[in-house]
Amino acid sequence: MRPVCVLVGVMGAGKTTVGELLAARLDTAFRDTDADIEAAAGKPISEIFIDEGEAHFRTIEEAAVKTALGSFDGVLALGGGAILSDRTRAALAGHAVVFLSVGLSDAVSRVGLGAGRPLLAINPRATLKHLMDQRRPLYEEVAALTVATDGREPEEIADEIATRLKPA
Repeated sequence: MRPVCVLVGVMGAGKTTVGELLAARLDTAFRDTDADIEAAAGKPISEIFIDEGEAHFRTIEEAAVKTALGSFDGVLALGGGAILSDRTRAALAGHAVVFLSVGLSDAVSRVGLGAGRPLLAINPRATLKHLMDQRRPLYEEVAALTVATDGREPEEIADEIATRLKPA
């Protein structure tokens, strides 16, 4: 069992919104590893960061991604930093990974001032730019397909991905 596709990208790229629409178009289920982590922990990711720290969060995130990749056959969205793990990037090999690319302006407008996003607690715009610059090469490394999301409606993006996945 393996996901139909795996969505990656920085926060604000639209992974959850587009993922839910894409799953509906492909008549399959949607799953978000961030939601899996919150359900298992019984608290929001922001509280995991505060209570246990980012390193602990990344460890449980890696395990959640590994579990989802091996047990789920729908559209899977990963948290924005999941690709920081070498093991996660290796596990994504051979999967239909879609990188939802987004520019800084669109990402900032979608994320807002970072409420509930622990990595954006201080200077959200500068932090988001840094995260985007740091992670982009990793998203590109794992992606079989890159889809630009700037200035586009989620429905249009989901339609494009569904069309481009069909031959695969």
